[in-house]
Order: sequence, then structure tokens, then C-alpha cells
Amino acid sequence: MQTKQKPIRHSIDIEALNSLAVNASNVIQQARSSMLAPESRKSAPVFSSSQLAELCGLDRNRVMYHAKKGDLPSGEREGSSKREWTLEEARVWVRTFRKDVLRDPYLASGTTIAVANYKGGVSKTTSAAALAQGLSLRGHRVLVVDTDPQGSLTTLFGVLPDTEVDENHTILDLCTGEESSIIPAIQKTYWDGIDLVAAAPILFNAEFLLPSRQAKDPNFAFWRVLDAGLEEARNEYDVIIIDTPPSLSYITINALIAADGVLMPLPPNALDFASSAQFWGLFTGVCKSLFAARGENKQYAFVDILLSRVDKADLISNDIRNWIVSAYGPKVLPVEIPKTSIAASASAEFGTVYDMDVGSVQAKTLKRAHDAYELLVDYVEKQIWGVWEANAEAVRKTDSMIANGEI
Repeated sequence: MQTKQKPIRHSIDIEALNSLAVNASNVIQQARSSMLAPESRKSAPVFSSSQLAELCGLDRNRVMYHAKKGDLPSGEREGSSKREWTLEEARVWVRTFRKDVLRDPYLASGTTIAVANYKGGVSKTTSAAALAQGLSLRGHRVLVVDTDPQGSLTTLFGVLPDTEVDENHTILDLCTGEESSIIPAIQKTYWDGIDLVAAAPILFNAEFLLPSRQAKDPNFAFWRVLDAGLEEARNEYDVIIIDTPPSLSYITINALIAADGVLMPLPPNALDFASSAQFWGLFTGVCKSLFAARGENKQYAFVDILLSRVDKADLISNDIRNWIVSAYGPKVLPVEIPKTSIAASASAEFGTVYDMDVGSVQAKTLKRAHDAYELLVDYVEKQIWGVWEANAEAVRKTDSMIANGEI
């Protein structure tokens, strides 16, 4: 005979729920303070001669030649017999030896990439941060724009969203109309070559501000606010990477409209796959309704689906991977980000594989994860070159028409 089980009954009012939220926030703050090194403590990696040679595409002997010659940073450290280069010094080398593939500001403006997905937990923010770091290591000047009120990308770059981010360091002033350019919101990060527009919980207000402005002024295009705000920054930065909220919000729509290309990290999971289809369906539907009355359109240079958190030992995920390839075809990148313990460790320490010290973890596992992101950076960089090439062709055509008196 079964004993009658006593029912469990709880009662939680708003005040109790608020206390729960405050307590959770305090715990998160303590965790971040102990595990995350803010800008004053978080440090960028240093590079050996072999690592520098790889970054520059040089033979190690040639690196040592230039280091001793003194025409580039020598990497000498007081009290050390081994040469090591700071990130800032390494980027001087990279920009010297990769100058032929860097942006010509006269011929092309910076390329804007939105990293977007309808769902959280798909490695969206990690992919945005790693892409920014990888591109900076190739000599590009990168601006990362965090538009997610949770501020995860902001946290990865060593800034605490809850305590270290003022409203004027976010995109909120663009949303209110107080600023027309993103430039005043930009701040430096611990990583040379990457600047940041931060995010904080106050960004939730944008979801009310933008429709309110639209209601008051029918000529106001809420979806163009970020695009217009980035115009000046496109002259200063080679690449602008926007991390978006895990929803199709007013902010996400702004990010997608501002972008030249879109990167969607997508794990081979049935629910994530179904959600991605909903995302594109909703977004295209919104665009049609927004553009119809104004005769506008939107053209992307590239849309990439990045298979993330891939576990090749999982037979079910392999089947879903095939569904994704069948659905999105050539838009699925020939790159997969593996699900590894290294990636999990980096995330737990509020960083990416580019932040990790090879001496502190399993070198083989780190190399596997690092190489995957390097392949991603390599592929995206080639697409960025394509955008610049198209821009350059347009500029040269205009210059030719002016020279011939056609315009």
C-alpha cells in the first residue's frame, strides 16, 4: 500500500522574487570579481618568436633577423634571456608584413558583421569575441559592439556590466537620439586592436524607446538607428562586430540592418535548428513590412551558418548536422567549432581560447579548439576582403567618371 505523499506548496510574492534576484546578482558579482580580471588586471597574451613567426607568415630566422636589426620591436625583456613580444608589439609586426591585405581607408569602409541567433547558449558571444581577437591578430583594427543587455561580450573583454558601464558607454544614447554617432561610447579594452561599445541591463530600455520614437514620428526609421550611428566608426575601424541579444528584438533588427554580413552559430541540435528557421522567417517577415512602404531593400555580402559545439561522437547530432547542411546549403561554413573541455574552461574563466595559456591546459586539446577558430577567422577574413574589393571597384568607377567629366 502506497503512503500518501504530502504535497509541496510554495508561495513566492514579487518582493521575495526580487530578493532572490538581488541575491543571485550578488553571487554573480562575487564570481566575476574572483574569476574575471577587469581591465586593470586582465592581461593580453605574449608571443614567443615561433608564435610571432606564425602570425606574420615568416620563418623564425627572419623574425630573429629583424628583432636584432631593430627595425621592429625587438621583444627583449629585462632580466630574461628569452625574447617575448607583447600583443601590441606583435600587431606592429603583423601590420608590417600583412600590409598588402589590410584595408585601404580611401577605397573601402569597415565591414560590419552581426553575430545573431534566436536562442542563447549556442556560442554566439564566444564566437563574436574569438572572431574579433583572431582578426586583430591578423592586423585589423576591430570594434566590438555589445547590444545584449546581459553584457556577456562586455564581460569577456574585462568590463563588469552591472558596475562598470555607464549609459553613455552603450548604444542607448543612439536609441534616445541624444547622440548620432557611436564614437563617444567607445572605450579601450585590455586587448590591443579591439575597442568596445559596452552593454548593461539598462539597454532593456531601448525596447521601449525605439517604438516610442517611431510612434511619435512616422518618418523615424527605428531600424536604421545603429546603422547610421556606425557610419563614422566605419572610417576608423576595419571590422565592426555586433553581438546581439538572443531574440528578434528592436536592437537585434538594428544590428542585422547595420550589417554587411551575418554569422549565425548553430549547434547540431534539433531545437536549435528549428529555432533558426523561425528566426529567419520572422526576420524576413519584419523586413518586408518595414521596407514595403519606403521602397527599401537589404543586401548582404554574406550570411554564414557556423556549426558550433559539435560533438562528432554524438550520432544524433551528426544526423541533425546533415539536416542543417540540407537546409542552408553553401551558407554552412566549411568550419566546425568542436565541443571541447577547453572551450568550457575558457568560458568559465570569462575568456576564449585566444586568452588561454598553452602551458596551463592540455596543449593538444587547446590546439584543436584554437585551430577551429583560426579556420573561422581565415574564412571570414576572405569574405571581408570581398566586401572591400566591391567597395574599391565602386570608388574607382566613381573616380573614373569624375576624371572623364561624366559626373
